[in-house]
Amino acid sequence: MGDYHLLDIEFDSNGHKQVVTPVLIQDEEDTVLVDCGYPGFIPLLKAAAGREKITLEAITKIIVTHHDLDHMGSLAALKQAYPHIFIVAHELEAPYIDGTRKSLRARQAESTFDTLPDEQKPHVERFIRLLQSIVPAPVDYTVVHGNRLPWCGGIEIIHTPGHMPGHISLYLPSSKALIAADAVVIEDGKLNIANPDFALDLDEAVRSVERLMDYDIEQLICYHGGLYAGDARQGLMELAQAYKS
Repeated sequence: MGDYHLLDIEFDSNGHKQVVTPVLIQDEEDTVLVDCGYPGFIPLLKAAAGREKITLEAITKIIVTHHDLDHMGSLAALKQAYPHIFIVAHELEAPYIDGTRKSLRARQAESTFDTLPDEQKPHVERFIRLLQSIVPAPVDYTVVHGNRLPWCGGIEIIHTPGHMPGHISLYLPSSKALIAADAVVIEDGKLNIANPDFALDLDEAVRSVERLMDYDIEQLICYHGGLYAGDARQGLMELAQAYKS
């Protein structure tokens, strides 16, 4: 059975406090990091892991839930610093993570650029440049829905597209914990779709919320919001109904 640790990382972004929550899953043989933050996050990851008495050198594997820059921004730097780390992602996300294909988020931003008000364009230009600066990293192993990875008591892959086509969430049967990544977020204590206006397929994102309801969840962990305090199944059901009403 594996233990898991929430790495709540607080940082400043353009004068605003933000928090993201990567997760470390650990047993006697493996230490698995789920997502790794923005570029330049290694010192923040090191400090957060250190609070759990874990070193970054101990990480054996990284699971990337999708290729948004706040989830894979420090991936290449971690791989360079610790070459032994084994990188895992959904088969649809791998080409964007390894640089074979252009970021879907960059394509989305570029496709809407000409329709934006002039005052928004400088911000979007900076965002596109930031996306272009992300260093790709090789994916060692690809997964699909229903795969069960043998590490840390078992890690079940749940394909939760919508936010991104290859987005995955992870279920830990031994602890009944679900790592939702960006399938859902916590806002004002309630579950919501992550950035619904920017979801690549909002209808698919809602179906992914419904898919999560198939699991026996005692702990629901969101990348944006951390540990959900309410009843997970009830919260997911209310969220799905809200988008269908």
